Amino acid sequence: MNRILMKRILKKSGLLVWGAAVLVLGIFSGVSYGQTQPAPAAQAAPAKQIGAVKAIAGNTLTLKSDSGPEFQVLVQDSTRIVRIAPGQTSLKDATTIQLSDLQVGDRILARGNQGDNAQSIAAALVVVMKQADVSQKQEHEREDWQKRGTGGIVTAVDPASGIVSVSIAPTYNVALKTSKDTHYLRYAADSVKFSDATPGTFDQIKIGDQLRARGTKSADSKEFAADEIISGAFRNIAGTILSIDTSNNTISVMDLLKKKAVTVKFAADSQLRKLPPQAAQRIAMMLKGIPSQGGVPPSGGTPQPGAPSSGNAATSPASGQTSGPRAQAAGGGERPGGTGGRPPEFQQILGRLPTVTLADLQKGDAVMIVSTQGADTAEARAITLLSGVEPILTASPSGGATAAVLSAWNMSGGGDAQ
Repeated sequence: MNRILMKRILKKSGLLVWGAAVLVLGIFSGVSYGQTQPAPAAQAAPAKQIGAVKAIAGNTLTLKSDSGPEFQVLVQDSTRIVRIAPGQTSLKDATTIQLSDLQVGDRILARGNQGDNAQSIAAALVVVMKQADVSQKQEHEREDWQKRGTGGIVTAVDPASGIVSVSIAPTYNVALKTSKDTHYLRYAADSVKFSDATPGTFDQIKIGDQLRARGTKSADSKEFAADEIISGAFRNIAGTILSIDTSNNTISVMDLLKKKAVTVKFAADSQLRKLPPQAAQRIAMMLKGIPSQGGVPPSGGTPQPGAPSSGNAATSPASGQTSGPRAQAAGGGERPGGTGGRPPEFQQILGRLPTVTLADLQKGDAVMIVSTQGADTAEARAITLLSGVEPILTASPSGGATAAVLSAWNMSGGGDAQ
């Protein structure tokens, strides 16, 4: 199987780690199938497809292929069916299973001969990745991103040293150190889902980008050895609502960053959340450099270069803290000021906020929005909206807080489980 097909199965299964991608690639492209199946008949064309099982009827699987079309996979008496786990590197350790063990939603590679038509396969080999195994792997990856992740707005890029400076808060920067072993992903232009990201390079990272990294932090949390980096360019909008059109799923906002009105379109996957007043006040105090109860200013008393007054923001690939103690539910005991000079825990607060609808918003409400860049500067498609932010905008009228707060928010709903 070629690498293009492998990328498709990884994208659809939502695996979060490059290491897993490489290992699974070994299964689907590096295994010698000639030793596991009989040679195809001379008159039959070889066939292979990757996708998810959509239906099972008798000995026929309906496969929704990653390329789009549906295929009928005929499982014969001679068909070998094996189960692999995410990260498994050889069919030598695969487990033989029965057709009855397959379920709708499982990921499979079907390889054999073309059937009676171009949309059918008489399978000689079916390699199965169980949906439950993929979900478990995803959960482990989310936990690891939570424990070993950091991210924010890119403020400087030094190709010579391979260091990327990232602003986690308006006055808190972290130096990300890359190496030849660092792996890169780039968010798609219109999506903040991890599964929609494509392979990237160091050279793609630009000032103003949103970046998330996984690796090893230094003792003071100011340096970070990056194993993996995902970055992208998105648009920040902060201001007050001028009008709401629920019939067309749009709002008009006076953007404080651009000093002009902008129309924001909401789609089915746009996320809308509301920040409780208490949490908004605490974040505003922190942004002003006033320590919250039990916390310290985000800079830890040592000013760092701030985030740009306007920039781009996207999401992290996994929900979780950047550092410091685990925050409590939003509005009730958060410690966004951080401890020991470490960055504030915006993500812990914002990741637990209640959702709202467009109908819940009112003219004059203060909102902060992350959207696609879009070709038209007067329009934007919303990725996420945060309301209840008037204290934050008052604390940082230049918009620096917008980039810092929104960049820390896990807007993809927890590591791309979607």
